[in-house]
Amino acid sequence: MGIGFFVTGTDTGIGKTTVSCALLLAFAAQGKKVVGMKPVAAGSENGKWLDVEQLLAASNISVTRQQINPYAFDAPVSPHIAAQQVGMEIDLTLIHRFYQQLSSKADIVIVEGAGGFLVPINQQKNGADLAQTLNLPVILVVGMRLGCLNHALLTAQAIRAAGLTLAGWVANCIDPQMLVLEQNIATLEQQLDSSLLGVLPFDLKMETQKIASFLDIVTLESY
Repeated sequence: MGIGFFVTGTDTGIGKTTVSCALLLAFAAQGKKVVGMKPVAAGSENGKWLDVEQLLAASNISVTRQQINPYAFDAPVSPHIAAQQVGMEIDLTLIHRFYQQLSSKADIVIVEGAGGFLVPINQQKNGADLAQTLNLPVILVVGMRLGCLNHALLTAQAIRAAGLTLAGWVANCIDPQMLVLEQNIATLEQQLDSSLLGVLPFDLKMETQKIASFLDIVTLESY
């Protein structure tokens, strides 16, 4: 069985897919068989879920779309609401089954969560429960903007309260006008007590292969 990591973020739209794909490419460059998984995707564009398409493109083994993405909803809303709107309930057991199938074929499985870490998945469970069900170490993507210190520290606290390991974090510079960026990163390095895997510069046109070069995955190889 391969090893896996659960990628979460300080919010939605802060680069989880970008980091997930970059991690896949970085591991693939080491000769690993890699696959991305997006258990729940909410928000389609012209009948496509772009995060799922990007994860498929960054994977290097042949798997089914259903294995990668068991649940896909058109509405760009919280997963539990999107499921309710179409008369469904997201089943974590089913997601776990598909994860095991992927893990049996790949050396590395990168699982991208939906939204933030505690986003509701169904009426009883949230993103933390999903990470617990899969029993994966967590990688936190911090969208570097005003307020990120609080968001990052609260998320790290929630990850550890769930009994999970914060394997590392990535500083994604999503706001080119952010003040005292370096000091904010230094504060998080000091207080998150976890490995900084990389700092991604603000560049909307940067290719994923280039982004992968900013990541240091050495500390992840011990898992």
